[in-house]
Amino acid sequence: MTVASLLVVEDEHIARENLTHVLTNEGYKVSAVISAEEALQELGKKHHELVITDLMLPGIDGITMLERIRAQHPATEIIVVTGHASVQNAVQAMQKGAHSYIEKPLNLDELRLQVSKALERQALSQEVLRLKRIVAKGNNDFPFVGQSDAFAKLKKTVRQLAQMNCNVLIQGETGTGKELVAQGIHQLSQRSEERFMAINCGTFTAELMDKELFGHEKEAFTGANRGQKGILEVADGGTVFFDEIGELALNMQVKLLRVLQERTFLRVGGTKEIPVDIRVVAATNRNLSELVEQGTFRQDLYYRLNVVTLQAPPLREHHEDIPILIGHFLEKHRQPGQTITSIAQDTLDMLMRYPFPGNVRELENIVQRALALGQGAIFTPDLLPKDVCNAQTDTPLATLEDVEKTHIRKVLAASGENKTQAARILGIDRVSLWRKIKRYNLE
Repeated sequence: MTVASLLVVEDEHIARENLTHVLTNEGYKVSAVISAEEALQELGKKHHELVITDLMLPGIDGITMLERIRAQHPATEIIVVTGHASVQNAVQAMQKGAHSYIEKPLNLDELRLQVSKALERQALSQEVLRLKRIVAKGNNDFPFVGQSDAFAKLKKTVRQLAQMNCNVLIQGETGTGKELVAQGIHQLSQRSEERFMAINCGTFTAELMDKELFGHEKEAFTGANRGQKGILEVADGGTVFFDEIGELALNMQVKLLRVLQERTFLRVGGTKEIPVDIRVVAATNRNLSELVEQGTFRQDLYYRLNVVTLQAPPLREHHEDIPILIGHFLEKHRQPGQTITSIAQDTLDMLMRYPFPGNVRELENIVQRALALGQGAIFTPDLLPKDVCNAQTDTPLATLEDVEKTHIRKVLAASGENKTQAARILGIDRVSLWRKIKRYNLE
């Protein structure tokens, strides 16, 4: 669970230190400033669930600050604390949107109670907003497009995993949309209001990956004129997606394992442990268990990441989604001056026969190419790349394994995932079906 972030605004040194000490001991992340101007600047840089402020402040007064916070940061709750208590001040603060009003000298039990109540209201408000967004987005709450059985099964699994808050390993061929699956897990989770950060492990050297992930302190290396947060720190409370995790260097695997175990890390050049609350989703098009046997991937990290494995299906296993995907990509990528709005039947027939070795990403590129080259309103066959046209006269036959895998999937779907009934239809015993399901990753 994400730790709540509180901002204390108090110009009296002792009172500020006492509030910070008490609230930190309660387990909250606490920042403290001495003026309304500093508070507004801090809120502009970082989200705080709750502000606890004195009313009598130097410069901008507490009531004016309260009005600005309500206007600029409506999701932030406010508790007013002052030694200049009066019914008038209390009423005015509440009218401007304060959650509650506490007089000095502080009663610590009352403070703890009001903070708890304010955070409960803040959390409830955020959950209501999140659910409203999901309802408002309807079928678009998941970034994949499709209506096939394979897509429906994938979407159902993602919805279940989203609520589990565990690490997830996504396996699949290049171009199957593994990052979109990761985004779907994030969007449907309780972390959806926080950041989703993605990093491709195959595009960075170990040194650059170190800086990207963990950030660095000032003067940690030549040219480091200031400190810099890394991806883990920026994504605190959210989700970090490690694409092509099998390409991660061994020394970085050790550091990532430590983050997963300890939930803390060190910036490059730093000595202070920084706590972090993230969900990790990793993806690969390689067989990690084989990499473990080869000694290029740590077994302990593999087990940490592989809490739940999800398979992103190749496009050849849900060809029936091609027409709806084409429509989606036409709408998504059409620019001013590009005229294509529909696809000719013979073009669609050729695409339906194509095996798509590059999967959904390849289809998206084909649509973008047609939009760029097309002059009329229809996506005609002459706009298809040579690979698609050449494949029409030399379409490879499916392997027996592919045929069996596809047929088992269809029978399972038709039987409502009833394995006893499916085994009976297939003419095999239940144990044999179970082995084939495991072999083809059909669970």
